[in-house]
Amino acid sequence: MLRRPQPSDGEADLLREQERFLASGAPSAASVLRRPDKRRGQSGMVEGEGEGSQGNGGIQKDVVTIEDLPDQLPSLTPAPPKKSRFKASRVTFEVDNAEERLDAHDTHISAVLSRIVERDTSSAPISLPTFTGMAFPKVMHRSETSSQAPPSSVRGKKSIFARQIAAQKLHEANAPRLNSSGSSQNLPAETDMDFSDSSSQSRLVSGQGLGVSDGPTETLRIHMENQAKLRAMSQSEIIEEQKKLLSQLDPRLVEFVRSRKDQSVPPKETNEKEDTPEKAGGHSSSGPAFCCEGSMEEKKSPSAVITEAELPVKPQKEWIHMDKLEPEKLEWMKDLPPPRKKGTEKAMQARFDFAGTLIPPTEDLPTHLGLHHHGEEPERAGYSLQELFLLSRSQLIQQRSLALSTLANILSKARAGEYASALKGAVTSTLLDAGLVFLLRFALDDGVEAVMSSAVHALRALLVCSEDEECMDSTFSWYQGLASFPLLPSSQENEEEEDEGVEGFMKETAKEKEENMSDFDVTQQDVVKGLLKMKLLPRLRYILEVMRPSPRVVQDVLQILTRVARHSLSSATQVLNCPRLMETVMSEFLPTSWSASSSPNPQSIYGVPVASAMKLLRVLATSGRHICARLLNSLGVKERLSRLLSAEPAELVLEPSEAVRITTEAYRFWAVAAGYGQACQLYIDLYSALLNSLQSGHRLAPPSDALRPLQLQRLSALLSLLTQVTHTAGCHQELQAGVLSAQGEECPPPPPVSWGHVSGLQASLLGHLKGLVKNLDSPVQRDSSLTLIPGFLVYLQAYYQQLSRQNFFKPVETLQDLELLTSDVLLPLMCHSVVQGLMNNLRSSSLVCNVKSTHPGPETTPNLPGLACAGWKERSGLVVPSSPFALLIGLGTLLETITGIHKGLSSKFSSFLLSEPVIGYLNACSKATPTLSVSRAWLLRHEHLLLYLLLRLAHRLVPVDVEVAKQTSLYHQVALVLLPWLLPGSEYLAHELLSDVVFNKNFISEGHSGGPEAVELGELKLHDDVGLHLSPSLQTVGALLREACVQLSSIRGCFLTHLAYLEPSVFASRKALLGRNPWISSHLLPELTGPTLPSDWPFLPLIKLYEWTGVSGGGGLAVEELPAGALQARSTVCSGCCCWSDLFLERPVQKLTWGLFRLLTRASRLDSLDLNVPPPGLASFQDLYRALLAQYEAVSFGDQLFGCWVLLPLQRRYSASMRLAVFGEHVGMLRSLAVTLEQLSIPMERFTSPPEDSLPLLRLYFRSLVTGSLKLSWCPVLYVVALSHVNSFIFSQDAAAQEVEAARHSMLRKIYHLTDQVLRNHLLLFRQPRPHTQLGFDTYAELPPIRAKRLESVCRAGKETE
Repeated sequence: MLRRPQPSDGEADLLREQERFLASGAPSAASVLRRPDKRRGQSGMVEGEGEGSQGNGGIQKDVVTIEDLPDQLPSLTPAPPKKSRFKASRVTFEVDNAEERLDAHDTHISAVLSRIVERDTSSAPISLPTFTGMAFPKVMHRSETSSQAPPSSVRGKKSIFARQIAAQKLHEANAPRLNSSGSSQNLPAETDMDFSDSSSQSRLVSGQGLGVSDGPTETLRIHMENQAKLRAMSQSEIIEEQKKLLSQLDPRLVEFVRSRKDQSVPPKETNEKEDTPEKAGGHSSSGPAFCCEGSMEEKKSPSAVITEAELPVKPQKEWIHMDKLEPEKLEWMKDLPPPRKKGTEKAMQARFDFAGTLIPPTEDLPTHLGLHHHGEEPERAGYSLQELFLLSRSQLIQQRSLALSTLANILSKARAGEYASALKGAVTSTLLDAGLVFLLRFALDDGVEAVMSSAVHALRALLVCSEDEECMDSTFSWYQGLASFPLLPSSQENEEEEDEGVEGFMKETAKEKEENMSDFDVTQQDVVKGLLKMKLLPRLRYILEVMRPSPRVVQDVLQILTRVARHSLSSATQVLNCPRLMETVMSEFLPTSWSASSSPNPQSIYGVPVASAMKLLRVLATSGRHICARLLNSLGVKERLSRLLSAEPAELVLEPSEAVRITTEAYRFWAVAAGYGQACQLYIDLYSALLNSLQSGHRLAPPSDALRPLQLQRLSALLSLLTQVTHTAGCHQELQAGVLSAQGEECPPPPPVSWGHVSGLQASLLGHLKGLVKNLDSPVQRDSSLTLIPGFLVYLQAYYQQLSRQNFFKPVETLQDLELLTSDVLLPLMCHSVVQGLMNNLRSSSLVCNVKSTHPGPETTPNLPGLACAGWKERSGLVVPSSPFALLIGLGTLLETITGIHKGLSSKFSSFLLSEPVIGYLNACSKATPTLSVSRAWLLRHEHLLLYLLLRLAHRLVPVDVEVAKQTSLYHQVALVLLPWLLPGSEYLAHELLSDVVFNKNFISEGHSGGPEAVELGELKLHDDVGLHLSPSLQTVGALLREACVQLSSIRGCFLTHLAYLEPSVFASRKALLGRNPWISSHLLPELTGPTLPSDWPFLPLIKLYEWTGVSGGGGLAVEELPAGALQARSTVCSGCCCWSDLFLERPVQKLTWGLFRLLTRASRLDSLDLNVPPPGLASFQDLYRALLAQYEAVSFGDQLFGCWVLLPLQRRYSASMRLAVFGEHVGMLRSLAVTLEQLSIPMERFTSPPEDSLPLLRLYFRSLVTGSLKLSWCPVLYVVALSHVNSFIFSQDAAAQEVEAARHSMLRKIYHLTDQVLRNHLLLFRQPRPHTQLGFDTYAELPPIRAKRLESVCRAGKETE
């Protein structure tokens, strides 16, 4: 007898009782039923009954059930609710309280009584119950109800539900059908009328609400009359009446009537319907389309219905469910229609094969390729993006995997720009808008490994571009190549627009906004952030740790993690903090011990070092020194570095290429750590191994070997490591002294490596460099030498830069070493023919000079920025082997350092600065207008650095070399255009340019010689009494310019003061550029929100001056009280913007602004003055000009200087909107705009030629003249302008539109009848402007015959019309 469990029983007691129960074989009190799985063909069974004999070996299982758990997982997309045919006929009961429902509807007794309407029951039929002899009515069983088909009409045993369906079909089959021989047979679909049921009721009108007592009878009578009228009408009359009704009725009413008709008409059989074929190319598609041109393709004829005789295989009687033909399902058995032979003007849906290749519409591919299917356009091979999306959610594993793999191939080709010329629209943007990110994220959760692998591959194709990574790795050994910009989309403008009008304390932080946004909204702004919000990192950790996929998937996951880490510091921190993610990467893909693989292509790379894993660590370390310290100390990266770098790559028991790659990445990671002053103890421990690796540069593989490029990269990475260790060792003395002198202040600890540890490397590396320079003569060794030389130059720059800071610095010995370095290495290198050939490619490789590239760029989207390096090896650029930028940047940094130590060496490099390639490159840069984007910023940063180094070399050579001094204007112009180009992270370069070049008297030709600008300013007669004194002598500098040159230091200080808010950024940039490694916090550059300096930086002092002098309450200062240098800077740089307040009334500002106006309006400068371009910091010049007009009306007092600046934009070549603003909105200012033609100093032809063609403006000209708003004595310039344009318009013989011709005649008649004879003569007899005459223009003595004849004909026509 089995006992019941007791409350005191423990787990062991319960298990013991369970074993006794199972051994007894007694039946259980309850059984678990398994639901049948229809997909696998299983039937439901009771657990325990035969389960043990079917694959389980008789083993019983414990079953845990959870209440309220659905049997099926919820659908990812909401499906339409299922509708039941019998729901309306079922009896339902309300679950709520009847009293509460009554109270909710019963508002007041008056509302109820006022709505009582008695129903008309006079004609309602009354049916009395049938009398039977039974005491109670007979019980109706379901099997006997009329809603089921009789048993005789149903074959076999059917359920109740099946009988109800059969009864409904039988009822529909017995319903009256339309007679095919009726009169409505040939009518269109809109005119089909059912005349056979003439006794039936109307489908639209029921009779309810009629005032008569017999409503239904009256409705039936009207319906019968309508039927009789329709029978009496012909087909053409019916169609005509139908068109009249459709044109008069509201379209919504027509749709309502048709919907009522469709509801009342029973469904017809399939064979009575006519299939309407789709037009070719008429389908809608949201994806990219082909760009085809040609003749329109003819419409396809409707396909005929397949009969049984046409079937290739005749159905047999014994075949199940083949007794009825279904034509729509048999369409696929027909032969495919041939592909189109001609193009079409309409866009066609793009189709791709499984490799992602675009298939042309006219391509006829064989069907055995598997590219034909039964979707839209079955004659065309390939799959559209919409069909691939559909297949990716299929229930078949193969279809899901194939669709995702195809999408991955399409993304790879789209990111490479292969579809740019063939498709209209961007494939990547289309896929992202369609929800590709969510599709891939859902597919990552698929339990089938094949589908998951395809999803990982597609996600990698979306996020990662291999050529971008390869291009960035090639610049790692460049000067400042460790640093990189975060790959963040720029969305600050949208955020600022959303915060407009919101108080500061109410504004949400970026983190709060992101938390409140949905996944979709976050993904629309930033794909990587959206993926992180959707828990991408835990899923990737699960794939690596639990699923342990194939090597290809592992590589894809590691590359995805690397791209996420490049996104931002926040993303890199999330990767590092993801539970067990980095631990899995370190233990599985960077082990400290491993065994050799037995096969060249192993099925798993778990337990083997992987280069991609080390690269992930390197990118993470770039984000910040704290992350790097965690990697080194907490995750054991130091041990991995020692294990990988203590031996040669051939001794690592790895595949040769993989061994070289992982050691290269190890050196790069170590270089990043050394850039923070970390992991320097390893340098001491592995010193001998590093020297052996350095000597391996003499044992490179042959040029034809695939390992040679990898070995060169490894050696370049080693040089980067030695460079960073040298920078760190150079700071040891300073840090040691700081620790001793620090009094409670924070000071970084000194690194374990000192200058004595690195000083011995210089001689060895210098010998290597000399050998590489000699190898330039060998065609076999030339490419390798050009690859390695920049790294050696950067190392020597670091060595001499840090050497000059040491306490034991010996200047004499160092100067001798530098002279030997110059004569033995640098000058031979610069004069070598190979280097000269590279320098000839300077302009063609420049990113600044080549803004418009003919190469189709890869696809980039705003929410997923990339570097756009696809195909970089096939086109010119900064990184290609034929580019001189790597060599020149390394050479420029070394020259900057050694000329700072040994200033006498500067003159030896003047030939380099004056060479034709460098001068041509600087000239091109001075005229360039490069565009800024995330994809170009990381390369533009290197080019900006080269321009800065060239200017620094010029700064040293201008005082000592006459030939270089002749190019000072060019260098000054390059410095001015370079300043607003500099990007975040280059603030120190901007500070140095402002301090040493921009405001340097030696770079301003007028500062030390009577240059052309000095002559121009000397001719301006800028004295208190203009025109009364003679101009200064042309042999001396003008008084104005001489005063400005004296105040240059004050002007420079003024600008630096207004840019003081950049001081923290300047210090951070200085630490990186000067190799202050222990103080560097991150190698990740600031977010790219724009250039370092604002685009309107020259106007900052003016804005401050305006605020300073315009303080309310009389707190402003007079202009004479301001510093002289500040006044000069603000007045000379900011031109007519002084007119924004009453500053223009101050005498010093008047003199300077008059001079600047005369200078800008000289004939040589007028054509280059483009006012259609928006000024820096403003949306448009038109808005600025309207504000200037309002300011003129307010405070000008008729000032002639202000008037000249107002008239300047009214030239004919500029936009007519500014002239419309003057003569339309501000016509009152014409009374005070008394600028004479002589004062304006702008030729009148620029205002009057060509003739005005804007009719509204001409009407305003005419109105202002006729109404007296514009007079010669008030506004001489615009009076002449208006006369000239109106006169040219009224006497023009050019053919014009009817409205223009009517306006001409109207103006001419009104002028003829003017009572003001002076104005009438001016308008009719005007000849041409002549500034030096009394009127300012010439007139005819009498009207020329042609004009007189035209005037007479117009006046005669006007009289006849009247």
